[in-house]
Amino acid sequence: MTQSRTKPYEVVHDFADRAILVGVDRDQRGWPLEEDMAELGRLVDTAGATVVGEVTQRLDRPNPRTFIGAGKAEEIAHLVGQTQATLVVFDDDLSPSQQANIEGLIPDVKVLDRTALILDIFALHAKSREGRLQVELAQMEYLLPRLRGLWRHFGQAAAASGGALGIGTRGPGETQLETDRRLARRRIQEVRRELKNVAAARETQRGARHRSGIYRVALVGYTNAGKSTLLNALTGSDALVQDKLFATLDATTRQLELPEGRIITLTDTVGFINKLPHSLVEAFKSTLDEVREADLLLHVIDTSHPMAKAQMAAVSEVLGELGAAKTPQMLVYNKIDLVEEGERAQLERLAPGAVFVSGARRLGLEDLLDRISVEAAQGDQTLDVLIPYTRGDLVRLAHEEAYIVSEEHTETGTHLIVRVPVAHASSFSEFTQKHEAD
Repeated sequence: MTQSRTKPYEVVHDFADRAILVGVDRDQRGWPLEEDMAELGRLVDTAGATVVGEVTQRLDRPNPRTFIGAGKAEEIAHLVGQTQATLVVFDDDLSPSQQANIEGLIPDVKVLDRTALILDIFALHAKSREGRLQVELAQMEYLLPRLRGLWRHFGQAAAASGGALGIGTRGPGETQLETDRRLARRRIQEVRRELKNVAAARETQRGARHRSGIYRVALVGYTNAGKSTLLNALTGSDALVQDKLFATLDATTRQLELPEGRIITLTDTVGFINKLPHSLVEAFKSTLDEVREADLLLHVIDTSHPMAKAQMAAVSEVLGELGAAKTPQMLVYNKIDLVEEGERAQLERLAPGAVFVSGARRLGLEDLLDRISVEAAQGDQTLDVLIPYTRGDLVRLAHEEAYIVSEEHTETGTHLIVRVPVAHASSFSEFTQKHEAD
């Protein structure tokens, strides 16, 4: 037994793709279908299309041939004609055969699934060389089993539109329309080699940062939780802030001085979403190394969002896939200015270790910085050292990388009591003061 809903929107007359959204409610998760469809609509908007209709169906299990039922496919075909749609987007992943069968039932429009749509957005927003290579690799691996039907279908669509390529055809698709599987596999191998070279350079940079002993903090969270706004508020930087999903894919790292003078790095990472395809997590693992290698994760939560708990669970699932589930984590409830006092008080009781802030209104930032300072100091060693005047380099190191508790100039050298990060403690071991037991 199935239940369904077909919802046409106002016909839009412009040059953008006009999309019909398709969702199937299998009642397998605690995430309402309406939220899934709203997020899919935002993804379509980010990709540059306009939503002109929505079709949903409740099924116990997807149809192995067409994912949706045959009758529902006819409804979609009717809605395509009614709304002049050029694009049909499924909220779930389709197998190559399912996609081919649906295209046969709904000819003359592009059919994309959730993964293809996200890949298209990634192709739009990847800026760094590594990011673009990762997008290309993920797209090529996704398209490889779909080559025969997909190239023909996209080629016909492009020809019909005068050669213009729309959503789902950007990135490597637009340069590989006439390749065969052998050439596609060769390109995949080439991209993998290029990524290894880029990754080696990144590893050298990360190694240098690790040896420096600088404490590393990474912002993680659901997309649009306000991570970039928080980064800007804390560091005074100008990282891109947009009300778009995946506005940027490349990590943004800034230096941040804590209240006691310690310099740390704060990194903003790509926001996660529900049902983020596993293949994309795998493809972007090297970009997300900042998450895996951070000393502390600030899990930023949109306190005002009705699905905040489900979003937290989705983020935790991705962190587990990245191997970062055991990294120390601090919950940061953002956008507290958008919730009632009673709701905030309840959250404070339920999450006593969390921090409550508003990046946009700059509320609670002092408390957040103090909490980061406490976490950063957990691995410090307090040392009592007498440094000869001939070792001015160590005094300079103490001022740059440690917290000075006290400093006194004596006849034989500089007497310091310092809290030193573990990475630098050995540099001072030769000059540690020996105290007799009481």
